[in-house]
Amino acid sequence: MKRLHLLRHAKSAWDDPGLDDRERGLNKRGRRDGLLMGAALSELLEPTAISVSVARRAQHTLAALCDAWPALAAMEHSEDEELYTFHSDNLVRWIARQNNSLNSAFIIGHNPALTDLINTLLGRVAIANLPTAGYVQLALDIDQWGQLLHCVPSLEYHLFPKHLK
Repeated sequence: MKRLHLLRHAKSAWDDPGLDDRERGLNKRGRRDGLLMGAALSELLEPTAISVSVARRAQHTLAALCDAWPALAAMEHSEDEELYTFHSDNLVRWIARQNNSLNSAFIIGHNPALTDLINTLLGRVAIANLPTAGYVQLALDIDQWGQLLHCVPSLEYHLFPKHLK
């Protein structure tokens, strides 16, 4: 049994239209939601290493989670260029290459890739749109990450910032 943890980056800032997409940080709401989600997830999960997109807004989301969840801050996280994607097929390929000795993978990434991935794996539209800072946990009845598309996972849990306000 494997678990897939998916978190969309928090709300990004659009105040500088000249910034490259990768360089946009978080706005005030994004920072607040990142802190709220970090505190809430600390009550639900054991701290784990997170793989995060190289986009600044994703990096800042991880920083906010860590600020609210000190045990998470102590973990070794990694950034990955391949997670800066808007296509779910790229995420499927990335997940399939993960070390099979790991029973869970936690990704901070982008839409529409994350929403499409969730709905593709579940074989139905379970979530119309994963909101910014939204979290989903899927249980996968597989032994190897490469079997990802050969199972129908179960949606174990989801948490959105609006649930915390």
